[in-house]
Amino acid sequence: MLEKMKRAFLFPGQGSQFVGMGKDIYEAFPEAKETMDQICEIAKKDIRKLCFEGPEETLNQTENTQIAILATSLSILSVFEKRGIKADVCTGLSLGEYTALVYSGVISLEEAVPLILKRGYYMGNLLPQGEFAMAAVMGTPAEIIEEICDEIRKTGKFVVPANYNYSGQIVISGEKEAMEQAQEKLKLAGVKRIIPLKTSGPFHTIMLEKAKEAYQKELKQIHVKRSKLPVIKNIDGKFYEENDNMIDILASHIVSPVRFDRALKLMAELPIDEYIEIGPR
Repeated sequence: MLEKMKRAFLFPGQGSQFVGMGKDIYEAFPEAKETMDQICEIAKKDIRKLCFEGPEETLNQTENTQIAILATSLSILSVFEKRGIKADVCTGLSLGEYTALVYSGVISLEEAVPLILKRGYYMGNLLPQGEFAMAAVMGTPAEIIEEICDEIRKTGKFVVPANYNYSGQIVISGEKEAMEQAQEKLKLAGVKRIIPLKTSGPFHTIMLEKAKEAYQKELKQIHVKRSKLPVIKNIDGKFYEENDNMIDILASHIVSPVRFDRALKLMAELPIDEYIEIGPR
């Protein structure tokens, strides 16, 4: 099976949103309009207005961001599907994994939309008290970032690597004060570029344990089907297998680091000729 893989679809996650996303596709392609309208109907929410008009502050709220990105990605994906452009393997970063699971037939659209509404709500609202932030650290080995985060945690403050996006970009997440301290130490270590992210919580860390517990109950209501094509999971960068406990994996995903770097490494080892990112921008 792996020898025949030629094309990969990659789906982005939170942080890729912007006001106006998907509007051009919605207006140009009937299938995209149909998909977006269907998602709005299932969600009982005008996601079109949220995506196309914002305002930015509202779009950037986690409970809105996640469903907006899912809807935009699936709308664009419908244009590819209409033209017979298919993937041989797919994966997504954090939230993007759900687009991959819908595309592969593991979770139906009718179940994915309410699920993501709940996921976004829990991740945006079931947070510990305090100010939190996330930032992407560019061009720095993981060992240096991990070491600096460890040093700060020993002082009683919380900051950890949350997203291993690829070898040149790792996202750190934590309390605002700890994040500021980490960024100062990273700059002293020679880091040239750190990008604050448009997120509202310490995602993919143990700080979201309450969100994980609440979301796990929602996951138990869905009907998981056999995948139509290989999907790489975030939690370990390996392919989903039939005996995997998807409910536990997707629940743990909320509090575990994203290992997208491992997913990319796995795809690099396969005979894939073409990578297409489908989502905002």
